[in-house]
Amino acid sequence: MAEHKHGEMDIETQKKTFDGFVTFTVRSVVVILAIVIFLALFAS
Repeated sequence: MAEHKHGEMDIETQKKTFDGFVTFTVRSVVVILAIVIFLALFAS
């Protein structure tokens, strides 16, 4: 069994995936809130 050395694994792909997920989530929430506000103001 190999020795574990903290901090040696390349995690660049995981970082990019996580950043993309966070960006997608934030944009989705903004769009959903805009739709809800639009419906609250103009739907009758």
